[in-house]
Amino acid sequence: MPTGFSISTQMYPEFGLIALIFAAFMALLQTVVPLAGIRYGQDRLTASASPLSALVFLSLVVSFYYLTVSFLNDDFSVLYVANNSNSLLPWYYKFSAVWGAHEGSMLLWVLILAGWTMAVALFSRHLESNFRAVALSSQGFLALGFILFLLFTSNPFERLLPFSAPDGSDLNPLLQDIGLIFHPPMLYMGYVGFSVAFSFAVAALVCGKFDPIWAKWLRPWTNIAWAFLTLGISLGSWWAYYELGWGGWWFWDPVENASLMPWLVGTALVHSLAVAEKRNLFQSWTVLLALIAFSLSLLGTFLVRSGVLNSVHAFASDPERGLYILLFLFVVIGGSLFLYGLRMNDLKPTSGFEPLSAEAMLLVNNLLLSLMCAVVLLGTLYPLLVDALGLQSVSVGPPYFNLFLVIFGGPLMVFLGIGQRLRWRSDDLLRVGKAIPVPLILSLVLAFALAALAGSLTPVLVGSLFLALWVVIHLLEDLRSKYQLGALAKTLGSLTWWGMCSAHLGVAVLTVGIGMSTALTESVDVRMEPGTKVDVAGYEFEFDGHYQEPGPNYTAFVGEVYVWKDSLDEAQLYPEKRRYFASGDVLTEAGIDGTLSRDLFVSMGEQLSDTAWAVRIQVKPFIRWVWLGSILMALGGLVAVLDSRYRMAKTAKSAADTESSVVAA
Repeated sequence: MPTGFSISTQMYPEFGLIALIFAAFMALLQTVVPLAGIRYGQDRLTASASPLSALVFLSLVVSFYYLTVSFLNDDFSVLYVANNSNSLLPWYYKFSAVWGAHEGSMLLWVLILAGWTMAVALFSRHLESNFRAVALSSQGFLALGFILFLLFTSNPFERLLPFSAPDGSDLNPLLQDIGLIFHPPMLYMGYVGFSVAFSFAVAALVCGKFDPIWAKWLRPWTNIAWAFLTLGISLGSWWAYYELGWGGWWFWDPVENASLMPWLVGTALVHSLAVAEKRNLFQSWTVLLALIAFSLSLLGTFLVRSGVLNSVHAFASDPERGLYILLFLFVVIGGSLFLYGLRMNDLKPTSGFEPLSAEAMLLVNNLLLSLMCAVVLLGTLYPLLVDALGLQSVSVGPPYFNLFLVIFGGPLMVFLGIGQRLRWRSDDLLRVGKAIPVPLILSLVLAFALAALAGSLTPVLVGSLFLALWVVIHLLEDLRSKYQLGALAKTLGSLTWWGMCSAHLGVAVLTVGIGMSTALTESVDVRMEPGTKVDVAGYEFEFDGHYQEPGPNYTAFVGEVYVWKDSLDEAQLYPEKRRYFASGDVLTEAGIDGTLSRDLFVSMGEQLSDTAWAVRIQVKPFIRWVWLGSILMALGGLVAVLDSRYRMAKTAKSAADTESSVVAA
């Protein structure tokens, strides 16, 4: 019996399973009872959605707690614990191992879903009762589907009894990283957060409520989900950069694509909701985007959990699990789109806009984001479809994705800059024509000048700098025009504006990071032994040998690399080659010294002799701007939610004012 395991803890897995079963019953009631209340005019039944959602959440918290304790107590009589933990694993990795593989990650997924549902129940009391009940009932149905999935195909509490493993197989060494403690929860917060947009869209279709107030209710929830998904993707990118040892931050891995697709549609949804609230337009498009954003989250879940993908991120390889999720996907997506088709004729706009207007530019950007998503979806699914049909195997790699990223991403940023300057409903062509030349010339001149200073006039670098400067200069020009109109104080007092500014600035910073790191990175693969010196991008790297260092559940060879620039000490790097005891896996840990202007990146490959190693050395200018831009974008989404117009007390009070202002517009 493992150390720390006592009689008092032997029943913990059973307690967790009972809590999970109870959650399934409560989710079933949450799905059915509120709808029955609406059908038969029973207000008490309609109002039961909120307490039932709380019971589902609390039950899942209990279930998750008992699974966590099973990991921390090294209860290797539980199959999932035995397969994904080890007695030597540090406690914080035992904690993250709870969601380190299929069963636990799905329990975390449904727990976060229940958390979002309870948040809606608590902070949406101002919603019309039937609308609120339908939305919570939809959330309950989603929770029920995934809880049944856990119970019948992916039980995390399954026992090895009557036997117990003497020790666990260990957590995948790639997942034994601080970043992976936070990456999946952040990613799931975004994935599952779009379920609120989905359920609000379903409620709007059922109740026939598509006015600006509906959009105003939904905007904060969508912004928060989008911000979490942005942070989750960014953390995954950072993990891939330093943990895999390759030095890249995006590899167009199919599972990476699975998270990117709902982000692209979610970005379109965030902007479409702004138009739906301000101008009572794009109702049909906004509802469709809300349905598709979460549908793509479910598709990503299917791809990762079904075993159809080969990836360092993928968890399951059980066809039974994939079939269940595929059927559930069909019910959720097919049912919601069928409902949308029935209600399409009720989603007609009450006003119009001219081709030259803020609305038109937002629509163009929405279409470009949707096309980018379609390209990623096609590139991800096409090889799977070809393989399923038994045709010749094909591979869709970075050249395909990078090409279409440029084709659609470039115009997207051009229209983003112009859209910041346009007026709602209609604008004057002469006024807009006068506003374009100065930012255009200034962006081009500065882009060429900065690229020349960097020593590379390549199209990638000049183009990325131009697009980033174009967006930033238009932000500054927008401020200047507000000042001239006497509206600067009002603009600076709006958190919505600050959120928009931060998000758009983040896009510009991200673009600079992509362009600079792509065009200016220098990399060499070299044999190094003590005393070997290599010059890369003006830096001198000297290998001073290696030493052995024990870890909690591994042993590591640690290299010592000293870096000089202009004969001055620049950095000391300590790349590692780790061998894990339980699995025997060997893992590379890169040595990285980073600043905002450059990263020095060293990773150790094969040991060539007693003293010599194959070493990869990379100098990556401005690569950290990639993650800085992502943080600014996510911060923008969160800041906008704090605007006073979205506070619950004000939402109900200002409903009539908002509606009348839309009519006046």
